Amino acid sequence: MYDTQNKESALSQDDIKISARNVQVYYGDNHAIKDVNVDIEDKTVTAFIGPSGCGKSTFLRCINRMNDTIDVARVEGDILLDGENIYDPKVDPVQLRAKVGMVFQKPNPFPKSIYDNVAYGPRIHGLARNKAELDEIVERALKRGAIWEEVKDRLTAPGTGLSGGQQQRLCIARAVATEPEVLLMDEPCSALDPIATAQVEELIDELRQNYSVVIVTHSMQQAARVSQKTAFFHLGNLVEYDDTDKIFTQPEDPRTESYITGRIG
Repeated sequence: MYDTQNKESALSQDDIKISARNVQVYYGDNHAIKDVNVDIEDKTVTAFIGPSGCGKSTFLRCINRMNDTIDVARVEGDILLDGENIYDPKVDPVQLRAKVGMVFQKPNPFPKSIYDNVAYGPRIHGLARNKAELDEIVERALKRGAIWEEVKDRLTAPGTGLSGGQQQRLCIARAVATEPEVLLMDEPCSALDPIATAQVEELIDELRQNYSVVIVTHSMQQAARVSQKTAFFHLGNLVEYDDTDKIFTQPEDPRTESYITGRIG
């Protein structure tokens, strides 16, 4: 099984944004994630790949405690964000989710204006003292979401009226509006056409200058294009984790090789 302790010793603590140690996830009696140990770097895109149902989305949702919302889910082990355990009882999940943004598979703008979609998080978390500051936050987030030029003249229009690709970039803008440190993306392009996918991939590459980005993807080509690190999951286990180039050209585990060459999946 993949052992992070010796593999990651070359990394300094400053490089590591998220550390998972002995993470187990149960859905009732189903042991969905088994003994996951991994160090995720800051200002890096990390891709989680593997067959359907292998646990990659389940593990992703551990990083912002989304599994808390599922009654039968139970998470064991430690996940540290900047050295602090996010499962410590003192940690407020709402505050945690401001620091760890999430973008889902299907674009899900709120039934509000484009402006209010982005302003929603900053309002809840009290990040702006007045309208001028809020305007500034919204503009900056829309620019980071690479959609400002397309929407700046219609901020009062409903977010649901945008195209699928625009909606997904709006959701990314909404996620970065609270100035998170980590951005989780659960198959963010699976509902998009190739042109919109290319735009979102380009955006992901830009976002890593400011964030640690973790992306779950079914597309190995996408993982190869956008990520610097790749983790391969299979049957709830983290089988292998390394530089993306190495995972795709010289995997160490035969299961990784079988998946990449299309023999399992």
